[in-house]
Amino acid sequence: MSRIVVVGSISIDEVVTLRQPLRAGMHLDGRERGRRVGGGAANTAIPLSFAGHAVTVVSSVGTDPEGSIILARLSDAGVDTSQVIRRAGPSTRSLVLVEPDGERTVVNLHRCREEGPPRRLQTIPADVIYVRSRELDLAPILAARLDSALVVAHVPPSGPGIRPAHVLVASAADLPDEERLAPWETGRRAAGEALSWMVVTRGAGGAEAHSADRRFHVPAREASPVDSTGAGDVFAAGLLHALAAGSSMETALVTAVAWGTCAVECGGIPPRDRILALL
Repeated sequence: MSRIVVVGSISIDEVVTLRQPLRAGMHLDGRERGRRVGGGAANTAIPLSFAGHAVTVVSSVGTDPEGSIILARLSDAGVDTSQVIRRAGPSTRSLVLVEPDGERTVVNLHRCREEGPPRRLQTIPADVIYVRSRELDLAPILAARLDSALVVAHVPPSGPGIRPAHVLVASAADLPDEERLAPWETGRRAAGEALSWMVVTRGAGGAEAHSADRRFHVPAREASPVDSTGAGDVFAAGLLHALAAGSSMETALVTAVAWGTCAVECGGIPPRDRILALL
């Protein structure tokens, strides 16, 4: 299997299930579902580790008990946490509101951030590097890794030249109209000439991949949604798993949709047996 480095947030999520759809100005009934480890990096790294890859997370946690809980969860899943730094203060924490149809709203309560870009990313051995971060100062580091690893990054941000990568992944819901209507141009502006594919997820509309001269679409699978939290991150894990194995983008996109669907049905990070069943 492959050496995969995942850059992004790791957090404690406090989950509340709503009994009615979320609407502004209403009084809603909800049920506490407890706390779980989440964040984009954790949601992607743990399924990849379950699939047999050697996964390293580059991130930060606080010195509070929650930081220790996050590190223990990742380690128990087989993820290398040696590149996670501990910063004085609280860890990243989010409130997740899950509607009856499985749609979620995430409220970030606190973010634990490093001071400056993670320069250690320059030297970590990797076959694949995946960036799930909105930080704007990673461009020089990613550009320097293009020749030594497959670089995949999430957008936004999508400004000129700020995401040097071979593959970009975006949710259509995160893109403004002009970028959503011109995905290849958006990706090329952000990633530069190294870009081979721009992948866009569209929820119930499935997912699509764009290159300079090709476009193809994979429809969404039928699912009984429980909780869509992290589905896009697990989609990315499936994409990385297939690309790391040398699959074509067509095959990788089918794999990614299957993994994302599994996350929606499981309500968060799928357990190990569900990931193994997908292999």
